[in-house]
Amino acid sequence: MEYDLLLENCNAATMAGDAPYGAIEDAAIGISGEKIAWVGPRKDAGSAKARVDLKKRWVTPGLIDCHTHIVYGGDRANEFELRLKGATYEEIAKAGGGIVSTVKATRAASEDELVASAAKRVAPLLNEGVTTIEIKSGYGLDLETERRMLQAARAIGKTMPVTVRATCLAAHALPPEYKDRSDAYIDLVCNEITPTLAKEGLVDAIDVFCEKIAFSAEQTRRVFEVAKKLAIPVKLHAEQLSDLNGAALAAEYGALSAEHLEWANESGIAAMAKSGTVAVLLPGAFYALRETKLPPIDAFRKAGVAMALATDSNPGSSPALSLLLMLSMACTFFRFTPEEALRGVTVNAAKALGLAKSHGTIEAGKAADLVVFDIARPAELAYWIGGTPTVAVMRAGQWTRQP
Repeated sequence: MEYDLLLENCNAATMAGDAPYGAIEDAAIGISGEKIAWVGPRKDAGSAKARVDLKKRWVTPGLIDCHTHIVYGGDRANEFELRLKGATYEEIAKAGGGIVSTVKATRAASEDELVASAAKRVAPLLNEGVTTIEIKSGYGLDLETERRMLQAARAIGKTMPVTVRATCLAAHALPPEYKDRSDAYIDLVCNEITPTLAKEGLVDAIDVFCEKIAFSAEQTRRVFEVAKKLAIPVKLHAEQLSDLNGAALAAEYGALSAEHLEWANESGIAAMAKSGTVAVLLPGAFYALRETKLPPIDAFRKAGVAMALATDSNPGSSPALSLLLMLSMACTFFRFTPEEALRGVTVNAAKALGLAKSHGTIEAGKAADLVVFDIARPAELAYWIGGTPTVAVMRAGQWTRQP
């Protein structure tokens, strides 16, 4: 077989197989069309129409940011100052700040404005090597604005070199017009917002914020039942601020992922392991909120729960624009190993988005999404604090940043 392109004289962190990092040293990677056709030792490579010498640099799968809220209006730098003066996340939310303040700014923004502002935030992620990103709605909290957010997410995927998975998070917070009427708002989410946006093809997954300051387990269950009828996978913001048995609820519905999870309990962890639900851990929010309750990392490891990492990029609790920084934070705060951290933004992140069959590893048949790093060993990706060792990025077989 003759490949369209052969990347040679490189080291491949395939993230597949049993070797650490799935490493193949002195490797070559054959690309045909938009997919990987072959990967292995360079000496075994076949012929190709074109070849690129990568000068012994390391190649990883394209990075995947599997939890973001990166489409929104305005910012919340003022709340950053309030937190530094002692206000808690819950206090700010109850005073009309937090998510609701972003809702006001997002409702006032046009789709073009949402796309333009989000593109500025997505760009540094792509520069690092992110080739797939999840974008959640949830700052509209009405049909019109939730639709506009998801349309903006789709537009990002069409106008920028990145694969976008769009998640409907209409059950993110209680809008002001539904004050003290949370069940009535969940009626709106279940009967109008979710089915309408799903019918319009704007929804790849459905998420809920199950928390004391958001929605109860029973209200979450109602949304999940709608998702089940629509045959759309679910995800869950769970156990960020308290233990509401959200991890177990997510697992009951076969959720792709449960996210945050600082307060996850043993039964929830066991349920996640049984269902294959990925734990998406968010060190940026842990850092920005100055949390002290660590996610139960050892319990996840012991149970065999796959752990993913993401920026949680959002205007309030994690204004993060670097996925590589999350690797460093995960190792320092959560005691991840560097290999666990890289798995968290490749193979496990792909699983958290339902993309395990097509993304997340360097294997024949998978998307030719690759990143070339000027590093001596993969651990450097979690070692450096700041800086971008990325020298080239490929998405779907095309260079988006030339080597």
